[in-house]
Amino acid sequence: MTAQNTLLSLLAECAAACNHCATACLGEKDVQMLSTCVKLDMDCAQICATAAAFVARGSLHAKHLLKECAEICSQCAEECEKHAHMEHCKRCAEACRKCAEACR
Repeated sequence: MTAQNTLLSLLAECAAACNHCATACLGEKDVQMLSTCVKLDMDCAQICATAAAFVARGSLHAKHLLKECAEICSQCAEECEKHAHMEHCKRCAEACRKCAEACR
């Protein structure tokens, strides 16, 4: 697998984990406590999907977008780690950490 394919795979995995986490958080009893998590999940999923599109088409702006993606993925991971007792947050944090590292 090429480096580009690995990056695209990690971006897709992160976006999926974030979308799953956001939806799962909305089903938890104390949704208000998870509002920051849900917002970061949505931001992270969106930036990962957008970054993947830029990388896939070889955009000259991909490098800039990947820097922002790494930052948002790291923030999302930090927030999800606060709720790591929930499996969806734990898995999301792991995916975000891997993705952030790959984007750097």
